[in-house]
Amino acid sequence: MTEQTERPAQAPHSVRDGRTAPAPAPSPVPAPPSVLQPLGRTRTDWPRSFADRLTAPLPGVRAMARLAREGAVRPGPDGLRDIPLLPFAPGPLPDAGPGTLAVTWAGHASWILRVGGLTVLTDPVWSRRILGTPARITPVGVRWEDLPPVDAVVISHNHFDHLDAPTLRRLPKDTPVFVPAGLGRWFVRRRFGHVTELDWWEAAELDGVRFEFVPSHHWSKRTLLDTCRSLWGGWALTDGSGRTVYFAGDTGYGHWFAEIGARHPGIDLALLPIGAYDPRWWLSDVHTDPEEAVRAFQDLGARRMAPMHWATFVLSSEPVLEPLTRLRAAWDRAGLPRENLWDLPVGASRVLAP
Repeated sequence: MTEQTERPAQAPHSVRDGRTAPAPAPSPVPAPPSVLQPLGRTRTDWPRSFADRLTAPLPGVRAMARLAREGAVRPGPDGLRDIPLLPFAPGPLPDAGPGTLAVTWAGHASWILRVGGLTVLTDPVWSRRILGTPARITPVGVRWEDLPPVDAVVISHNHFDHLDAPTLRRLPKDTPVFVPAGLGRWFVRRRFGHVTELDWWEAAELDGVRFEFVPSHHWSKRTLLDTCRSLWGGWALTDGSGRTVYFAGDTGYGHWFAEIGARHPGIDLALLPIGAYDPRWWLSDVHTDPEEAVRAFQDLGARRMAPMHWATFVLSSEPVLEPLTRLRAAWDRAGLPRENLWDLPVGASRVLAP
């Protein structure tokens, strides 16, 4: 199941474009300080559904009919012709000691983060193909056998392009895994023995690095019967010197970015999605477009941005190279320093030294 047909449900307020429209996003309400949880703990007291956390509605029958009628779920030939121009420049992983923050983009939402002396994978997808989606259009940026020992994995939510079972089977079962509320049992069933399950604004610490789960504007679904049974969100990783990298996971634009920025002032690097956004009437609630990603960056008050969630899988109908060109144009219009946009090719790295 791909994200073109994966959408959340919430109480409707009006009808627009053949689907129910959400109420305006509420103003941010300051949350209490993040709660530190024990490392390696799953819980059984989660609610049956997290639908009350949604900020967008489930499309109705009319919207589904419109999507089927328009068939706008993949680019046409003109939108695919730039596949050979997609940025792909694999290189060796940089050395990264405890005081270094380094990132390497493996493709889509998969990053190799070097933070606080740890090697952390985000939403690792090393498979050539995911369910219901054409094969990846760029290779994985880093060969699996070239990875250093993986110290931890963070998962943003359970959609197939972010939670890839074949990739996760490659990991040792004692790898520490940080997951959203309600998703721990998926890993326990697969015999992972070091799973930490967190709600929004909860955190746990591993070897001096703080892993905090933060909200996003998205939803969850993996089968026909589990809509919103687990939570969705992003991760703020902070090392012992206070430097923070924010991994947004998968998200639409909304009020949570300002709240995350208020709780983590001066984020050193924000990894933000810029692709899988067309048609907007269908995907705006769950995926930022490039201009919204720049707004999110500004709301966060982050120092640097690295784009992701494009140039890997064809999930929607925009031309494959358009996310990058629109992002660069929006960045320039906003008057932001060019050196703070880390628009990496797949497989490339950037280091923020101490």
